[in-house]
Amino acid sequence: MYEHFFQCPYCWEEISMLLDRSMARQTYIEDCEVCCNPIEITPEFRDNELVGFGANDIEQ
Repeated sequence: MYEHFFQCPYCWEEISMLLDRSMARQTYIEDCEVCCNPIEITPEFRDNELVGFGANDIEQ
């Protein structure tokens, strides 16, 4: 697992999330631990290193 810190697209608080490095590219929904709004998470790993990350509100 890989811990990544980022800003919530709703409340702008910094939060952390554990990301699974076993898949190169993923997309899933996770609730913000501060405001509880749903965030679309899109991490991308290459050689076990995080090379891309998106955290977007799902109401776009």
